[in-house]
Amino acid sequence: MALDTPGLETDFINLMLDMREKTEISDNEYAHRFSMMMEKYVKTAVIKYVGGLAAPNGPVTGTFEGTLE
Repeated sequence: MALDTPGLETDFINLMLDMREKTEISDNEYAHRFSMMMEKYVKTAVIKYVGGLAAPNGPVTGTFEGTLE
């Protein structure tokens, strides 16, 4: 599954509409809500791991082979 861009757009529009209704400007509230929205979006990413990393008895070594969708 790819990143949920339509969901991000909807969340962003809702954030802007809600902030326009406020009687007092709050940069902190906007920044907090925007960062939460972006975190939610980024966490929709899927990593497809193909191979390349090995850890027989120690730290992981090798080259990651995969994609971020």
